Parts: sequence; structure tokens; C-alpha cells
Amino acid sequence: MVRNIVILTGAGISAESGVPTFRGPDGLWEGHHVEDVATPEAFQRNPVLVQTFYDARRAALRAVEPNAAHLALARLDAEWPGELLIVTQNVDDLHERAGSRRLLHMHGELNRALCTACGAAPDWTGPLIDAPSCPQCGVPSLRPDIVWFGEMPYHMDAIEAAIARADLFVSIGTSGAVYPAAGFVSVARRAGARTLELNLDMSAGTPLFDEARHGPAGLLVPALVAKLLDD
Repeated sequence: MVRNIVILTGAGISAESGVPTFRGPDGLWEGHHVEDVATPEAFQRNPVLVQTFYDARRAALRAVEPNAAHLALARLDAEWPGELLIVTQNVDDLHERAGSRRLLHMHGELNRALCTACGAAPDWTGPLIDAPSCPQCGVPSLRPDIVWFGEMPYHMDAIEAAIARADLFVSIGTSGAVYPAAGFVSVARRAGARTLELNLDMSAGTPLFDEARHGPAGLLVPALVAKLLDD
């Protein structure tokens, strides 16, 4: 019997809303090398480039909407009587806008800033390129609240504790290649959970799952949610 569920979502769930999956087949992230826009060293070396890059991504969120997969997970969030945790690797706000509340962003959020002076993380929907002051301490030291390569993902203790209690672990739209999230399926299996992958195609992690279903998230996720709520 399924009582406790952990769901991991990745870029594939938001791609159907028009959000770029960020890393392309050529290894570039929207035309930029990873080391130029997604590391602490890149920010120290060229903060203007990094701020401009994330300002553009933040602004682009206003042009996209949650899709059927986001809406289905929000329905599950509202109606599931047991424990549920949605863990997203995505930095967009589509889960929230769909209505999900039992949600953790392990890689940060585009619509938050992080103050490198005092550690505050205020909501932030505008640009950062002009070095605005932190609303908490007044110092102009805000950066995107994004977990860059080489930094520790957020909420790891809470995520691992939820997986340890899970009866079902579902991975949706992830590459299965980026750790630590790629290791969650192994943690779930050791804890005795059933594991299920929903992905457009096979991923690097597909062989680790008990079951894999391939196709658009907008079709697979509503079907899974309907089955879970009907059982």
C-alpha cells in the first residue's frame, strides 16, 4: 500500500511549458559554457555576465505557464492523504503557480535573491544587474539564489529523510546524471520504496528503477496521479 510519496522533478517537466532545458546537446547552457555562468568562480570573475544571464531567465518566466504535469502534481498535493514531498531541481516557479505547496527547491529559485553579506534570501522578481541593495542589511551584494556547480544543494537532510519514509519514489523529466539527485533512486530502493521513472526517453538512471514509462510528462503525469488517487 502506498502511503508516503516522494516525487523528483527535473527540466523535462517544464520543457513542455517552453522553459529551456538549459544544457544543450553541445554542452552549452543557452550559448554559454557552464564555467562562465554557473559557478561561484564565474560570478567572482564576471558578475555582469552572470547577472545578465539570470536576469534574462527570470524575465522569461513571465511568458510561460504551468502545463498539465504541473497541474496534476498540484492536484496530488491537494488530495493525497499521506505524506507527499515534491522535490524539484528546477529553478522556475511553475510548481507554485500550479498550486503545489508540499515542495522543496533543491537548486534554488530564480525568483529569490541571496545576499552574500548577510545571508538573507528575499523574494526577487526584478533584475539584479544594477546591484540593488539587500532589503535586510542594505548592502548591494545580491546574487541569484541559485545553487551553482560546486555548491551544496538545499534541503538535503529533509529530502533524504522523506525518501527514507517513502513507499513510492517517482522521478519525472530528469537526466539521471546530475548528483546528488541522481542518487535518490538508490536511496529509495535501499529504503524499500517502489521506484518509477517518467521521462520522455531513457535516461542514464533508467536501469536503476523498478519501472520506467516513456513519453511526454503532460500525458504520463496526469495518468499516474489519476491512478494514485483512484486506488
